[in-house]
Amino acid sequence: MKTKLTLALSALLLAGLAAGPAQAQAPAVSCPVRIGAIIPLTGPQGPIGKPIADTAQLAIEHVNAAGGIKGCPVELILRDDTGQPTVGLEAARFLVDVQKVPAIVGVVGSGIALPIVSSVTTAARIPLVSCCAVTPTLTAMAEQGRTDGYFFRTIPTSRVMGVAHAVAATDRSYKRVAVIYVNNDFGLTLQNDFKKAFEAMGGSVAGAFAYNENQPSYRAEVNQALALKPDALVLLALSQDGATIAREWISLGGPQTMILHNTLRSDDFIKAVGERFLGRAAGIDNAQVAGPSVDAFNAAYQAKFGRPPVGPGLHTVYDSVVVTALAMQAAATLDGTAIRDQMRQVTDPAGTEVLPGVDGIRRALELLKAGTRIRYVGATGPFQFDKNGDVSGPALIWKIEGGRLVTERVIALDEMAAFFKRIGF
Repeated sequence: MKTKLTLALSALLLAGLAAGPAQAQAPAVSCPVRIGAIIPLTGPQGPIGKPIADTAQLAIEHVNAAGGIKGCPVELILRDDTGQPTVGLEAARFLVDVQKVPAIVGVVGSGIALPIVSSVTTAARIPLVSCCAVTPTLTAMAEQGRTDGYFFRTIPTSRVMGVAHAVAATDRSYKRVAVIYVNNDFGLTLQNDFKKAFEAMGGSVAGAFAYNENQPSYRAEVNQALALKPDALVLLALSQDGATIAREWISLGGPQTMILHNTLRSDDFIKAVGERFLGRAAGIDNAQVAGPSVDAFNAAYQAKFGRPPVGPGLHTVYDSVVVTALAMQAAATLDGTAIRDQMRQVTDPAGTEVLPGVDGIRRALELLKAGTRIRYVGATGPFQFDKNGDVSGPALIWKIEGGRLVTERVIALDEMAAFFKRIGF
């Protein structure tokens, strides 16, 4: 009996050696591979959250069509945060503790991202790759060592958007504006960034008024702003709240000169306010660096949804999903720390360039399997994560013509850098 057991063990050992070191040492991967996502599908951010969720799923479809992660299909485990920090926190705990996801993407609101990073993902040692949270507080946390390198985002911080708002107002020769902003970390930091940028450009903020989310009316805040007789209103609001504020601003006699945040860049906002009242409004959003990678994503989005990808978070959420998937493929194991350590490697400027879309991702996966370094150039264009997990990028100014959202102009990277230097950011 002992002899038979010894022979059996020897046979197993030889079989393992014959399989080669990669197979013998490779840890088992349980299929499907899961990636968590937290995105508002309902609540004030629901109108922009749903297209973002659809785009995240498109990215998953592309990864699966290209071969999946480590030979496994990928499943997006999506949770609705309803735009509420407590709900987002519970969603993150569910994804980590119950679903055991090794990474989380999405997370639109800064007020959602902050408690998740502080209380869940850093402690669990898994990456959070946000598409849309812009607060610089997360940068400060990273600099203080409070994220342990597990936080990344594919969108620039609110400083870029603050500058873009100031440029849009200055382009229109507005000298004195009022600001109404959502009463949370996102709104406060964005308002402060805008004020600093606008004052550096020669403008002044006559007054800034915070509002609380999900109220039936904002007449008090609107009347306070109107009393200052500003040249324009800068509206830093969530989608549903922003529509309510804009309607009341106009109905109470406010000028139709408004500068709108990217959260209001949607057909739903235009319908809710009325196209005829928005002819003199302008808005801002992050922009893409024109090139083949952006064209590839735009074409794939158009083919899937029958419309161009116009709206906040679409390009950035696609990149957050794909770069996470590529890092998972590159990692030796599907362990959060191993994935984190590959996030910067798959956008290596010295690597072979790969693009969005099924063909681009398939090539990326093949190169990674061969041990070749890659540079994923995304739906937003080329990007790299700095030491804090941040990226830089251009911005755009949009307006509404004939009921359609159209780009007025792009504030390119070099122009943005010049503004940052001038302002002292």
